[in-house]
Amino acid sequence: MTNPCIICVAITGSLPTKDNNPAVPITVAEQIESTHEAFEAGASIAHCHVRDDAGKPTSDPERFARLKEGIETHCPGMIVQLSTGGRSGSGRERGGMLPLSPDMASLSVGSNNFPTRVYENSPDLVDWLASEMIEHGVKPEIEAFDLSHIVQATRMAADGRLRGPLYVQFVMGVKNAMPADEPIFDFYIETLKRLAPDAQWCAAGIGAAQLTLNEWSISKGGHTRTGMEDNVRLDRDTLAPSNAALVRRAVELCDKYERPVATWQQARDILGLRQVATAA
Repeated sequence: MTNPCIICVAITGSLPTKDNNPAVPITVAEQIESTHEAFEAGASIAHCHVRDDAGKPTSDPERFARLKEGIETHCPGMIVQLSTGGRSGSGRERGGMLPLSPDMASLSVGSNNFPTRVYENSPDLVDWLASEMIEHGVKPEIEAFDLSHIVQATRMAADGRLRGPLYVQFVMGVKNAMPADEPIFDFYIETLKRLAPDAQWCAAGIGAAQLTLNEWSISKGGHTRTGMEDNVRLDRDTLAPSNAALVRRAVELCDKYERPVATWQQARDILGLRQVATAA
């Protein structure tokens, strides 16, 4: 294969703590440093959550602004993707950072079960988040936890609620949601290609499924996500020393399958994002 593979690093998330792994970056300064290391290792997208002073998830736009500014300063050209996920806030609070006009933001277009709760994404909220992304020039990354989410995203693109081409991420391995099952994964790819032939896709595996999904997506021509939001270990017995270490593991898989790792310029071109000038 010769098509470049975009590597996204999900640096923090809403759940991992330093008790889970001391290397999890919590403060904005830690997140910027960890993202810079991952960027140098080969990641071209930073998927970002923020935490409050107690380390709890928040949708605070001011913290997102500081993180965005830091990444843009220290990782010039890297694609900044902010999370509108439901663990960090409720209702329209989840989209409070969209006026910052990041390159991208996550968008879940339907509800599903999580390990101990329902991840609720009502149609009204989804439509509002999508409209805010259009207004502020933000490209959504569709987080597909279920087959219906792929179908819904293509419907929204067809009727103008989303601007294409779509970028869809298949999420597998969440307890009580879709398991890491290769025939289902292959059907996801087939369905997206049938309903949205111009779409790009990537995949994220949760916990032990991370490495599996990295390999499936890279070997099958898609893009991939790694990082401590999804998994804090290299293996059952070894904690990941950094987000960069998880990125390097994805880079090794790209080498294995003869896929070049996308530069930030290539990633922006593939996703239809504006190019940015950087200092020489």
